[in-house]
Amino acid sequence: MHSSSASSASPCPLTAYGWDDGFAESFLPHAGRGFLPGRIVRVDRGRVDAVVPEGDGVRTVLADTALVATGDPLRVPCTGDWAVIDLGEVGTGRDAAVRALLPRRTAFTRSASSKRSEGQVLAANVDHAVIAVSLAVELDLGRVERFVSLAWESGAQPLLVLTKADLGGGPDAVAHLLADAQTATPGVRVLAVSAATGEGLDALAAVLASGTSVLLGQSGAGKSTLANALLGEDVQGVRAARDRDGKGRHTTTTRDLLVLPGGGVVIDTPGLRGVGMWDADAGLARTFSDIEELAAECRFHDCGHHTEPGCAVLAAIVRGDLPQRRLESYRKLLRENEWIVAKTDARLRAEIRKDWKQKKALGRHMVERKRGIRG
Repeated sequence: MHSSSASSASPCPLTAYGWDDGFAESFLPHAGRGFLPGRIVRVDRGRVDAVVPEGDGVRTVLADTALVATGDPLRVPCTGDWAVIDLGEVGTGRDAAVRALLPRRTAFTRSASSKRSEGQVLAANVDHAVIAVSLAVELDLGRVERFVSLAWESGAQPLLVLTKADLGGGPDAVAHLLADAQTATPGVRVLAVSAATGEGLDALAAVLASGTSVLLGQSGAGKSTLANALLGEDVQGVRAARDRDGKGRHTTTTRDLLVLPGGGVVIDTPGLRGVGMWDADAGLARTFSDIEELAAECRFHDCGHHTEPGCAVLAAIVRGDLPQRRLESYRKLLRENEWIVAKTDARLRAEIRKDWKQKKALGRHMVERKRGIRG
């Protein structure tokens, strides 16, 4: 985050919500027009709750978003956005309105649907993307790699939190799972925490005390329970997760921005059934930096790491330095990311179609050769 020191254009009451001189500078073109800066803390059906300065404190206002309505799903207001708020004229009954959004520093984006080429921004202006994964169920490293790739792509710093450590099978089992997770997330800090016992909460709170964080994960991962533990009170409604599959029966249905007592703010999100890739080339490269580094040593610069001679990636698998599972996950996420990008990029779509045709022709040629040999 930029320095949060006050300036003439920097309303001090909002510093607890992440306001700083950088955002104040972005707001300058709107200053002096009767508008206020505000941070969106909740979005619901064309309206938002936003905190705005009032005297020495803040208040929450309900603001209409019609003035910033857009056909681009990546530009609609979302939790974490800083906005230009018009409070309207006192006594007229006119609603407050969002006049504009300040430029985003970061945005966590996923593909909204596997059937549509649309992205969805889950949170904006986030410094830490906290990926919550429950140890009460089997650890899915492929899903972890998917979340971490999108987190890197967002511009935020990923943090992997293995929740419900008290249900992880004991200290030795948790240590083993922690090591597996660290192998799958190079450059990412991994913490094992338990809201029930308090394990790891101090370390997590220390990380989140600076800037804005977003809690991400599947339903039942323990995000709202974690938020409540960090807040020191039952703010987010939580119901028990089913023991059998770990899926929660949650009351969290919106993305809410909450101020932490130790500093920083956190955005709690509903459980995500899935997170589709969204133009995450750079994020994938960072998540799979070990494979990228090995690939640089392959004999052929366009090595596909299948059966090519001199493949450093395959050699690492043979040596036991790289899990086969990790290479398969890398390939899967690359294919998915290429596919979603191709849905919005006609040139790339044409290149992929040409590549498919070449591979299909090669396959037919090989079949015909085999038939010829047998004949």
